Amino acid sequence: MASYRKPQGNGVSEGWSCAQRLRGSLMLPTSLRADLLAGLLGAVLVLPQGIAFATLAGLPPQYGLYSAVVPCIVAALFGSSRHVVSGPTNANSLALFAMLAPLATVGSPAYIELTLAVTVLVGLLQFATGVLRLGAIANFISPTALLGFTAGAAALIAVHALKDALGLTLLPGSGAAGVLNAAFDQAPLPGALLVSAMTLSVAAVLRCWRRGSPFMLIALSVGTLLAWGLNRLASPAWHVHLLGPLPSPLPPWHVPSVQVQQLPQLLGIAAALTVVALAQSIAIAKAVAAQSGQRIDANREFLGQGLSNLIGGFFSCYVSCGSLNRSMPNLEAGARSPLAAVFSALLVAPLVALTAPVLALIPYAAIAGLLILVGWTLLDLPRWRRLGAASRQELAVALITLAATLTLRLEVAVLIGSALSLGLYLHRTSRPAMRTMGLAGMQSDPHRPFVVMAHTPEALPECPQLKLLRMEGSVYFGATAHVSDRLQALRDQPHPQKHLLVMAKSMNFIDVAGAEVWHQELHARRTLGGDLYFHRPRPRVLDQWRRDGFLDELGCDHVFDDKRSAISTICSRLDPAICGHCRVRVFQECADPAIVAPFHEAEKQSLTASVSGEESVIDVSSATTTDGKTA
Repeated sequence: MASYRKPQGNGVSEGWSCAQRLRGSLMLPTSLRADLLAGLLGAVLVLPQGIAFATLAGLPPQYGLYSAVVPCIVAALFGSSRHVVSGPTNANSLALFAMLAPLATVGSPAYIELTLAVTVLVGLLQFATGVLRLGAIANFISPTALLGFTAGAAALIAVHALKDALGLTLLPGSGAAGVLNAAFDQAPLPGALLVSAMTLSVAAVLRCWRRGSPFMLIALSVGTLLAWGLNRLASPAWHVHLLGPLPSPLPPWHVPSVQVQQLPQLLGIAAALTVVALAQSIAIAKAVAAQSGQRIDANREFLGQGLSNLIGGFFSCYVSCGSLNRSMPNLEAGARSPLAAVFSALLVAPLVALTAPVLALIPYAAIAGLLILVGWTLLDLPRWRRLGAASRQELAVALITLAATLTLRLEVAVLIGSALSLGLYLHRTSRPAMRTMGLAGMQSDPHRPFVVMAHTPEALPECPQLKLLRMEGSVYFGATAHVSDRLQALRDQPHPQKHLLVMAKSMNFIDVAGAEVWHQELHARRTLGGDLYFHRPRPRVLDQWRRDGFLDELGCDHVFDDKRSAISTICSRLDPAICGHCRVRVFQECADPAIVAPFHEAEKQSLTASVSGEESVIDVSSATTTDGKTA
């Protein structure tokens, strides 16, 4: 497969120029042939779709074909995806109709002028989004939400295809629910059912048997021949609805004409449509990229979509964006470069002009059969099984996104899924792990590692004065409540360890609220008579502490680069009275006479304690450790 991206020095891919991409494709005859075949299929598929979507938008049928030519070419040349095919979509058509119908009579010249003016404004806003490099917002469309969106869109493609596959009669503007109701209430037309089933079967068999073959075009040809035979030889009950004569698809140059006072209102409509179109385009681009393995440059994708609408608005085209109904068949048909989309657009006019009699024989049922196959391949059931085994929470997000895609507008479903994924992420990061650490191995081992005590088969002893705590995660405003509660719980124990050493290597980030948590902990520890220490905090954490003054208050001698110096320094600051009769002896430094000597000297003279009003002398010379040795 040809590659059209080259790595930069920083590892970030940057798209090639249009000329480089075209030269790269033309240099590979095999790639060129694959793109030509995929483009031919795309041109055939867009004929009925363009007409249907234009009618849905309240426009004459030819405007759907116009919108399948110029925007498709521009978006393919200036966008980043190799497989996304732009053009009219059902979501854009419905949104445009809903917003412009109150302003002018649907289908009238005034309505058409408003449509073209809004298209130009949408292009300007999309282009500005790309120029300002706001494509990073696409990074917040999570793969989990995208999986749900793709599955929902696949179901919608298959459901809407049932209309033609079964020969159903529907009211204008019927949605997926209306199609399903009609499928249960109406008996399918036998001819349409036979043609769609035959086309679907041939395409599915060839896809598995000869993956590299133009299986969709072959299946479409088989379905067309079958429909021709039924219409010629069978009874009227078996006749199949055909495309019939098509209007000219050549887009005329036209400058939209609207009144100046209408521009503010049209700008508001354009802003809403920009969100609709961009959300669909980037979601579809990422969905297709997930299948092809390509990396998408969101900023370039926005630039390409903006230019396609900006230029298309002056060629009698209405709002377009990436089309899942055409992009996935384009990928499945073996497209290898943006030339497939260019061929698809360029072939529309010759197809209508030169093969009008043949194209008029293509049955809607055959196209429906191909779309059902596309919908099935988009479901990606193995990936759903992997997601269910990996995370039930992520699976729930994908299922909710799928349900939203089926019941709400596509762009709303993408936003809902992304918001749920972000919420799940925030919930996880708001509870960073805080694990008690111990020292494994023999006390005489100079390389004893820190280990999580909960992960050891045997309980490790803890120093009664020093708590070792590993911080895993970021301490930001959303996590401060959890971190504060855990630190408070450590201090509220019956006999708390007054000194705390925090293993901070895994504390990736703190903000102002997070720094305040450590301010409070430092004061609380020193009030107890202990102190707070840190082992290997990250540079960005230290920078934050320097800026807010916490490092000055803590003291640089409380921050350590290695565990040996940390333990050695802290042990010298522990209470020698407690160390003197401690039986745990966790650290090597516990055997250091410098630590316990002051306590022993005082005890050798006399150590008195008041017990029941009397003085008793405690002999510590016979105190032993847990291993039987004299303390």
